[in-house]
Amino acid sequence: MENLEALTGFTVDKDVLISRELLDELARLTGLINREIAVYINRRGQVVEVGVGDASTVNLADITARRGTGRYSGIRCIHTHPSGDGRLSPVDITALQLLRFDVMAAVGVGSDGRPTDISLAYLIAENNVLGNRFLQQGPFRSYEVDHNNIMSTILEMEGSLTQPGHQVTGVQPEEKAILVTLVTGRETNWTAEDSLNELAQLAETAGVTVLDKLIQKRERPDASFYLGRGKVGEITLHRQAIGANLIIFDDELSPAQQRNLEQMIGIKIIDRATLILDIFAQRASTREGKLQVELAQLKYMLPRLTGFGQVLSRLGGGIGTRGPGETKLETDRRRIRRRISDLEHELTGVRKHRALHRAGRESGGVPVVAMVGYTNAGKSTLLNHLTEAGVLAEDKLFATLDPTIRRITLPENKEALLVDTVGFIRKLPHHLVAAFRATLEETLEADLLLHLVDAGHPGYQGQIRAVNGVLADLQVKDKPTLLVLNKIDRVKDPLELGVPPTEYVAVVEISARFGQRLDKLLHLIGENLPAKRLRYQYLIPYDQTGVLALLHRQGKVITEEYLADGVKVEAEVDAITGSRVDLYRIDRSDLDE
Repeated sequence: MENLEALTGFTVDKDVLISRELLDELARLTGLINREIAVYINRRGQVVEVGVGDASTVNLADITARRGTGRYSGIRCIHTHPSGDGRLSPVDITALQLLRFDVMAAVGVGSDGRPTDISLAYLIAENNVLGNRFLQQGPFRSYEVDHNNIMSTILEMEGSLTQPGHQVTGVQPEEKAILVTLVTGRETNWTAEDSLNELAQLAETAGVTVLDKLIQKRERPDASFYLGRGKVGEITLHRQAIGANLIIFDDELSPAQQRNLEQMIGIKIIDRATLILDIFAQRASTREGKLQVELAQLKYMLPRLTGFGQVLSRLGGGIGTRGPGETKLETDRRRIRRRISDLEHELTGVRKHRALHRAGRESGGVPVVAMVGYTNAGKSTLLNHLTEAGVLAEDKLFATLDPTIRRITLPENKEALLVDTVGFIRKLPHHLVAAFRATLEETLEADLLLHLVDAGHPGYQGQIRAVNGVLADLQVKDKPTLLVLNKIDRVKDPLELGVPPTEYVAVVEISARFGQRLDKLLHLIGENLPAKRLRYQYLIPYDQTGVLALLHRQGKVITEEYLADGVKVEAEVDAITGSRVDLYRIDRSDLDE
């Protein structure tokens, strides 16, 4: 360790690749410990950092002396190969391209601890722009290194890059990701491959290129790194080899896990929740949607501020940094909490505004039908087909966020209001559910739910369970629900669709895209809408708590007032429930008249 630390005291001629003295010392230490050693030298010839790996690999640090993305980093990296082979590996070349080293050099070290041969590579400009093109030289014999003045070449090329008009700034690099999931011993009907495929869809929706998918099996997640430490090391080298600059985990990471992974792997680490929040930030178009997304982002980011390093600003772009709340990450925790409080207050106003609108609709006696379902199940397409709403309908996850309400005509000249709500997904971030409660309350107040399912999706039954789980969390699982198997045109044999109809008032197969069997759907909606409810006042004695429970269960309680002789209740009930509690009515007139 003392000898390795002493390497940082070396200074070499700034015009040559490496001095003979430093080369011999690197080779000697490599032979002693049989591990790769890397040294990083700045333009002044000073060794600024030392890295040590195993017998075959070393994690090349992301170190730079410059901030510009269109120039050389100002650092040369020289590292050893204990195998004696001085040729550059694919990982070495990828590190050169990603980290923009002035020079990347590999030194073969023999069993006697002496350098054998050396190879080097450097990036070359094309049309005065520094990209991924490189020139490789060697291997040549080690004693020739003193005469290899590569730095003059680097400085000459860099002179053309820094001329006015040639430097490219403000260009956001393409995000290339590796997707990672962990399989534990818990039984599940949703396979790791299914989950990763859906994560890949989310990544592509966010504009990320997926390079690879990795799965690890463990009994339980690691408290520090989520994955095993060895697997994290493999990912570190693998991402260098394939040029990934982003790792996306399929489960939510703790702030400590995210921080540790970023420090060890050296690139940005996000989880599924961050990815979904980013998509919502891209899709939100109304003020309400932007408020809800910002609130969810800030609540998610608040405990993770220390995970982003000493500087809290993440204005560099990319996943996890978009959306109306991104600049708030520059503030301290106190200001962020104040902003969260302000957003919650504004959304409370939105909720009250929506409640007034709902009260106006209910006073008109028009029943409400809310569409729910997994994202990309076809809710917006169905809404457009039934009402000509003209909302955005794409074959993407979370194509629309903001609820849309349109009037539809049912058989026998009946009318209803059809509400398109935000789509659900597995592992939906709880912060997002809380933030979008104002939107989801349209579901709570609906008279009938249409549960749309992409019947052509191979994992549609798992999606059904995921949606039912969210509905249970929202306490609307017991509402009358019509199961709508959409995209039936993609199903080869409809008889293979095994859905238990007992959980739903009815099941219907349609194709919203081609308008197939929509008349059957409208007929079932009309049949299963509950009868119109009227509003009455009741006085329930304290010893008749079952009557009050019945009103809550079968009707809609508007107000409750506890008096000396009982509970005064104003509630909306249908004809059947009204007949059962008619004895306790204190207002014999319809309050709607």
